Amino acid sequence: MLSTHILSFLGGVCFGLLCILWTETAEQAARQLVARAAYGSLAMLASKHSKATTPVPKSTATSRNTSESILQWGHPGPISDDLLRDEYMANFNRRDRLPNWVAEHLDIFSLTAGEGVDRSRSAFAADPDIPTMFRAQLKDYIASGFDRGHQAPAADAVYTQEAMDQTFYLTNMAPQVGIGFNRHCKCSFNWAYVEEFVRDLVGPYTDVWVWTGPLFLPQKGVDNKFYMKYQVLGNPPSIAVPTHFYKVVLAQMNMTDTTYSTAAFLLPNQAIPIATHLTQFKVAKELIERASGLTFLTEKVTKMVRDLCTEVVCDIKPGRP
Repeated sequence: MLSTHILSFLGGVCFGLLCILWTETAEQAARQLVARAAYGSLAMLASKHSKATTPVPKSTATSRNTSESILQWGHPGPISDDLLRDEYMANFNRRDRLPNWVAEHLDIFSLTAGEGVDRSRSAFAADPDIPTMFRAQLKDYIASGFDRGHQAPAADAVYTQEAMDQTFYLTNMAPQVGIGFNRHCKCSFNWAYVEEFVRDLVGPYTDVWVWTGPLFLPQKGVDNKFYMKYQVLGNPPSIAVPTHFYKVVLAQMNMTDTTYSTAAFLLPNQAIPIATHLTQFKVAKELIERASGLTFLTEKVTKMVRDLCTEVVCDIKPGRP
């Protein structure tokens, strides 16, 4: 098409033999021009295609690596369930089927018994707020040799029957050694004594906050190396048995007091002799934080704290030898 137009233009200005030669030469030139034009178009298309398929350096491709793109099929976790109850709040660990921590705020009102509230009317139960796959079950504790140990005590939730009932969810429990630790015995220390010590702080202090939970600490082997070893209950094995339990306590003298008193305790999950004093388990709060990965108290509060055990007797059953 292009060659025809060029020949038509040249034909109007040539004559005779010269015109014939001119025409043949022009026709060849026109064909070359068309070929060059076609080649140029193909080269341009090839160049564009080449640019489109050249891999983009990773440094310039990061804009597509957004959380929405990477996690479009879901966030694997781990997921910790926050469970708010009438008397306490728990943070549940789905892998170990235990609470990471259980927090309470105690005052004279929360510890005032409501009419008709009776512990015997409460029953242990699996928590329906946890997906079945990750739920601790009653059968997991059967014939295990361990008690279902409260983290928030039932005796702290006496103002309504519902509040007390909620303390019996297994999300508020952890396997505890029975006689000598969780169960009363005249010949041994008792976890309930520690719970009572915390409750008795309400009086000297108007408000008491306490965080309770299980802990897993490594033990030194015969080769002097440290190993993490603990039993797991259930079939299939589901509920981890803690090596220790902790309590972190914060107390305020009154609501206008700008300073706080605090203490932290770490107890082994084993039978403890009766002659043991609570102060033997007093530790720095940071030790529990380091081992658990948790952080207790805000930086603002930690700058305004006193040692609780310099203000009250940190012991159980005062007057005991």
